[in-house]
Amino acid sequence: MAGFVLIHGSWHGGWCFDEVTARLRAAGHTVIAPTLPGMGGNEAQLRATTLQGWGDFAAAQCRALQEQLGGAPVVLGGHSRGGIVVSTAAEADPSAMGALVYICAMMLPDGMSRAEFKALEEPTPAFDALISKVHHGAGTVVDPALAGPVFAQLSPPELVAAALPRLLAEPHGPRSEPLHLTDARWGSLPRTYVECTQDRTIPIASQRLMQQLSPGARVVTLESDHSPYLCAAQALADALIAAIPG
Repeated sequence: MAGFVLIHGSWHGGWCFDEVTARLRAAGHTVIAPTLPGMGGNEAQLRATTLQGWGDFAAAQCRALQEQLGGAPVVLGGHSRGGIVVSTAAEADPSAMGALVYICAMMLPDGMSRAEFKALEEPTPAFDALISKVHHGAGTVVDPALAGPVFAQLSPPELVAAALPRLLAEPHGPRSEPLHLTDARWGSLPRTYVECTQDRTIPIASQRLMQQLSPGARVVTLESDHSPYLCAAQALADALIAAIPG
């Protein structure tokens, strides 16, 4: 059996993985799905949040789980913006995890930030229209009344209705910080990219561009929206289990 640390995307919390977590635990695995520090915080907390801080936090979660499991393999997965956290954690301490999984996530190359990649993508006006600044630009929020058709148009409506009111303010700073990755550390870990073909937030063209910019990942294709943890929970759990090394 293995351990999983699952990192949520922008505006979400660890609760977004509840459906997948239940399936992984039913299969005998141990799962940690934390909410990242600073999420939903006040202006000072949002401004204090950094990508490196998030990466160190995720790596520490992996180390703790590895110790708890007596050295059993730990898979670090991230959804959407969580991809840059996964990469930062892997660079910080590649010994803390055995594999990485990017779930329609930001798998960016060394030197690139989330904001820089945005400039390479095709326009996504419906997604951009959801977002507004809070706390004098220290963070952003999305309009839950408009988010369903963009984040989760194929997901069970009752799950979407339960999730959207829980969305949080997102610290703005980490998206502008470039990644610092090396082949010897981040590049030493096996990677899986779970692409979601019906994604309206990070369209499939963007996901496949990232696969070209950071080649070498095994690719799993899901006919899912941007919320595969709601839309295709069992298939996502299966993809995570398949990523267990060894």
